[in-house]
Order: sequence, then structure tokens, then C-alpha cells
Amino acid sequence: MKEDLVTLTIDNQEVKAKKGTTILQAARQAGIDIPTLCFLKDINEVGDCRMCIVEVEGRRGFATSCIQKVEEGMIVHTNTPNVMEARHVILDLIISNHAKDCLTCTRSGNCELQELATKFNISKVEFEGQRAKHQIDDLSPSIVRDFNKCILCRRCVAACKNVQKIGAIDCINRGFDSCISTVGDHSLNDVNCTFCGQCIEACPTGALHEKETIDEVWVKLKDPDTYVIAQTAPAVRVALGEEFDMPIGENVTGKMVTSLKRLGFDKVFDTNTGADFTIMEEANEFIERFQENENLPMITSCSPGWVKYIEMNEPELLPHLSTCKSPHQMFGALLKTYYAKKEGIDPKKIYVVSVMPCIAKKFERQRAEMKNEELYDVDNVITTRELSRMIKQANIEFTKLEDSQFDSPMGEAT
Repeated sequence: MKEDLVTLTIDNQEVKAKKGTTILQAARQAGIDIPTLCFLKDINEVGDCRMCIVEVEGRRGFATSCIQKVEEGMIVHTNTPNVMEARHVILDLIISNHAKDCLTCTRSGNCELQELATKFNISKVEFEGQRAKHQIDDLSPSIVRDFNKCILCRRCVAACKNVQKIGAIDCINRGFDSCISTVGDHSLNDVNCTFCGQCIEACPTGALHEKETIDEVWVKLKDPDTYVIAQTAPAVRVALGEEFDMPIGENVTGKMVTSLKRLGFDKVFDTNTGADFTIMEEANEFIERFQENENLPMITSCSPGWVKYIEMNEPELLPHLSTCKSPHQMFGALLKTYYAKKEGIDPKKIYVVSVMPCIAKKFERQRAEMKNEELYDVDNVITTRELSRMIKQANIEFTKLEDSQFDSPMGEAT
């Protein structure tokens, strides 16, 4: 059956689009750029910010292109003087009302609001927010919320509610008092947040970001009495290169290992080794459960966000979780017991840093059950972005580094 196509004109260019397509989608298919801020494809298509406004001939006012559907014969203009002036005013209001201290933001250089400000020649990048009541929520071990950088785009709300199906955050209050917060306006640390980090991924500014702990790592690296070990998750080696403008998905394992050694880590190991141990332990546990026909099916406990979700929302499923620690936690325990004994190192002097793609690992690391004789299995968790910041702070030219191998034998894995 032939598709129903609509023919319209966008910026003097004839465009054919499927019936039901939005003006924004049709424009992008034709290679025409319309700026957006609150828009997140298939997740947050609500037209709140109005940055995507366009003019449609024969109609009064502006049309919001992310929600306005195309029509046969429609004539659209995306960059008239009126449209450009209106976008400038909208952006100026957004920044003036909601942004603060952009120069000190952890997303400086990778911020959609900053990119739009540059595009519209708004040079003032430090503004006073209007939320005296709300400043910074940093009680969570994983996520920091800076209310002064929030632009109320609701992308984080859509990701949490519609994609992750958690609903830990939403828009509360009305009018000028509106803000993105939790039920009862509590800290994320005190509600049903699983620390999955998808709200951070959706946030176009620095209102949500991972809790940075690299200062603690620098202190340990400079301490001659501390034996500092890094372990890296598999995903890091194919994501780190993006921070240095390398092709998306390029495997930079060798350069990653070299950079960690340049930073001062005594040993660099592969979390895949810990994953091998986890697989064997979970397999043994499954065989025991299968033979005894108890607590089946068995569910993996490798994801701390998943574990926290079950604890908060489906506690009756807790007996079905594997009792095994996640790979990086199990590996940390091995490093402070088996490895420490073999190498003749006092476990109290070993400082284990996990480089992870998941901020829920920051929460997991400090759980009470992750301690052995008052020593945490893992002492610090940093993200891929945090590692890239450390490399840049050390003035290491990542792209020019030679390749190195993980240290043996704890760097070997299947």
C-alpha cells in the first residue's frame, strides 16, 4: 500500500513527508535545522520551551514545530526576522530566569543551552537564578541537582517517568514557584530514585550531573603510602575516546590503560576479570538452587540500580536475587584479600578506584554490605566523564598516547 505523503514548502524548498509527521521532523529530513531545547524524540515532545517556533503562511502567530503536524500545501518559514527575534527573547528569558554560574558547570562545552546562547550571540553566561529556596541537592552519593541551572524543560521528568517507569521526579508547585523536584520536595537520596542516571543523560544543561569525586582520587594518587588500583568496566574503553573527539565507539583500551598509569595508578586491572568470577559464582549458586528447587527463577544482582528498584518496588522478589556481589565489587574484595596477601600489601593501604559507566555504582560502593572488616571493597567510583576530566587536568594528550596492556594476572579475562 502506498504511503500517504504530504507536500509542503519549508524555506522555499519542496518537502515530502508522511502524513502525521511534525514540521520539525520534516525539516530535519530535508536537512533544515530548527533549534530545540525541551524536545527529546519519542520521550519529551511537548513544545514547552518554544525554541522551535516557525512561521506558517496564512496563520497568525507562531507554530511550535515539534508538535505541529504537516499539512498539504503548507508553507513554512524557519528563520524570518520575527522568528529569530522571538527565539532570542525566549532564550534570553530562559537563561536569565533559570541559569546560574554557567562557566563553572560540569557540562561546560557540552551544554545545549550554552550552544544556543552562542548561536544567538548571547555573550553573558553568568546569571542569578530565582530559586532562593532551592540551591543544590547533593545528599545522594550518585546525583547532584543544581536547581539554578534548571530550565524546566521536563526532559528529565519524561525520561524518569516514561522510559525508566520510576517517576521519582516531576514538576511541583505552580507559576513562578514551579520547579522539578520530588514528592514532598525531598532529596533524591530519600525517594524512590534508583540512580540510573537517565535524567542526567536527558538534561540539556548542568542541572543534573554525577557526583564528582576525583578530588579524593587525586589525594590518594599523591600519597606515597597508598597503593592505588584502578579497575575499568568494559563500556569505558569504547566511550572514553568520544571525550577527546575520537570516532564514536572506537576501542581505546590501550590508550586508556596508558593514561591511567600516567595519572599515577600503581596497577590497572580489567573489571572483566571480576565478571569471570561473578559468572562462576552465580553458576554455582544457580545449580544449588536448582537442585533444592528454591527461590527460582534466580535473578542476577549485577546491576545496583536494578537491586534498588526491587528493594523499593518489588520487595517480594528479593529472595530471587543472586547473593553474589556485582563484578566490580567482587573484584574489589578479591584485591583486598587474595591479591593483597599474594603481593604482601597491607589491605588498609590499598585504595581501589572503579571506573564505571553507571552512576548507580557510586551508590552501591558505599552500601553497608560492601564492607569487609571495616574496609570497603571499593573505595571510589568515577565515571567515564570524570576520568576524562582527570586526563585533561593532567594535560595528557590522549590521542597521542601509545597503547599499554592491563597488568597481569588480575588484568586477564575471558
